Amino acid sequence: MWSIIQAAGWPIWTIILASVVSVAIILERLYSLRGRLVAPSNLVDDAIQAYHLAGAGGKLVEQLAAHSPLGRVLSAGLRNAASSREVMKEAIEDEGRLVGHKLERYLTTLGTIAAMAPLLGLLGTVIGMIEIFGSQSPSGTNPQALAHGISVALYNTAFGLVVAIPSMMFYRHFRAKIDSLLVEMEAQAIRLVEAVQGVRNGHQG
Repeated sequence: MWSIIQAAGWPIWTIILASVVSVAIILERLYSLRGRLVAPSNLVDDAIQAYHLAGAGGKLVEQLAAHSPLGRVLSAGLRNAASSREVMKEAIEDEGRLVGHKLERYLTTLGTIAAMAPLLGLLGTVIGMIEIFGSQSPSGTNPQALAHGISVALYNTAFGLVVAIPSMMFYRHFRAKIDSLLVEMEAQAIRLVEAVQGVRNGHQG
């Protein structure tokens, strides 16, 4: 491996740096975007049950907000449990936008790496071509310089694509995953709104 890196020349180090950052982001997002961490399936039922027992007290709201991203969305709704359905939904939507922004953490960087890695490979290719032309002299071609220039050109192109393709695949995967999680959280939050408003309307009746 080290011999390949040496053959690829200094431009390969920019691609290696990009690959390290990409792998770190991918591993972090794979861990952080797990469904049971973001939107636990039983959380809304527990919240509704706790509301029925004790109402929307400060302790319940704080516990939900600290529990998970879905908990933050539900807590925003419970803070406005005494208000109308529209106010509750608006509070949930506002908090949902903040949660969605947090879930998209690092994705811009990952998308940038996916777009830039081929360009970094192209930079290495151009530098390799410059070395190839530089190996030409009136006395003939320097075989070692020619071989090194070809290595720089080809290895950098290949490494750039090797980094870009998985980065783009995971970027698209994470975007779809986040969209799915946000839809799920919205559905769970609507269940909470209906339960809270149903209790309030029942009390009013």
